[in-house]
Amino acid sequence: MKESTRNKFQHISVATIATALYKRGLRHQVIQGVHPVDWKGQNMVGPAFTLRYIPAREDRNGIEVFRNPEHKQRVAIETCPEGHVLVMDSRKQAEAASAGDILITRLMKRGGAGVVTDGGFRDGMNIATLEMPAYHSRPSSPTNLTNNEAIAINEPIGCGDAPVFPGDVIVGDADCVIVVPAEIADEVADECIEMTAFEAFVAERVAEGHTIIGLYPCTKEENRAAYEAWLAAKDDTYFYHRMKQDER
Repeated sequence: MKESTRNKFQHISVATIATALYKRGLRHQVIQGVHPVDWKGQNMVGPAFTLRYIPAREDRNGIEVFRNPEHKQRVAIETCPEGHVLVMDSRKQAEAASAGDILITRLMKRGGAGVVTDGGFRDGMNIATLEMPAYHSRPSSPTNLTNNEAIAINEPIGCGDAPVFPGDVIVGDADCVIVVPAEIADEVADECIEMTAFEAFVAERVAEGHTIIGLYPCTKEENRAAYEAWLAAKDDTYFYHRMKQDER
């Protein structure tokens, strides 16, 4: 993904992205039921690298399978490209862990941009201390072998009812995670930067006591003019102006 697109998504909420995707007819891109293990104060952004689990079969998932150097869970951790987000389809169940702190630490050390599962992580108290963002449904202590078998790497998956294709842009904020189709990521980022700046203006106006009628959405020209003046008064350090400068 373009570095400028990555930078833009770091300043955009999942809610704003969801609205932009809704305008394009995409209504189910939010990964349902996940939240940050510990909010890091900055968005998680990166292309998706995927791991898919299926229900475990007892004769295939004894503890000895971890000795196999080709075990898909371990291989996913060791092959997820730098700057990517590892997204795991854990069948929306957290009765067994998708991974634990040792594997997530290894992913971080390899340059991963984040990790998401629609299941749970074990050792969550340790994952919370890592610098890399991690999202799950809830803590889960049993090993993944209890319920799951890691079966496929970097194929299309479903995670929390959202379709995820390898290379799709994953964005996580303090609320949740959304999947932006790779082919429209640049245009969505551009639109959302505009939306984010305008919504910051609207928030200030509402806090000052202004009505939302004619303001949000903006249907009155005087509000549009007030916004343009508000934006022009911001100095070059304002995120919107920095993003625009980077495009030149």
